[in-house]
Amino acid sequence: MGVEEKLPSGVLLTSVEKLAGWARARSVWPATFGLACCAIELFQTGGPKHDLARFGMERASNTPRQADLMIVAGRVSQKMAPVLRQIYDQMADPKWVISMGVCASSGGMFNNFAIVQGVDHIVPVDIYLPGCPPRPEMLLDAILKLHQQIQDTKLGAHGVRERKELEALALQAQPTSEMKGLLR
Repeated sequence: MGVEEKLPSGVLLTSVEKLAGWARARSVWPATFGLACCAIELFQTGGPKHDLARFGMERASNTPRQADLMIVAGRVSQKMAPVLRQIYDQMADPKWVISMGVCASSGGMFNNFAIVQGVDHIVPVDIYLPGCPPRPEMLLDAILKLHQQIQDTKLGAHGVRERKELEALALQAQPTSEMKGLLR
């Protein structure tokens, strides 16, 4: 006979880590970083048809200090890369990144010196969202997958160490020439 059988009905058992993960996943505030045509689909996600507010994300932050999710939508130029990294560094921990669209994920059709060939050279990316441009439904699906990742994130010193290790692994890729000085 377990503890569950001795409790009255309506009592829920869980761990503090699971409860905190559930609360964190449902209180994500995005900092939108719309740079090109993918930004139009990103804005559409906040509209009445797709209703981003049902996930508690209706408040798009105008300041990185109040955001914990960065959605990079569109191509990132070499000149914009240090600004993107600065905004990421100013965000509160823990923080997450969604790379929205093929241009943000891999440079897309812009295979030249002016465009960063993947935002993962600048910031660690948690979810890659393919498409040119990806539909709002795809962004909603990516947000739900991110919620699951957030819910499974560890708390405390173990979680901080895990996130720092993952960020270091993600940024081991060859950085762009302008970012070498910024990443030191």
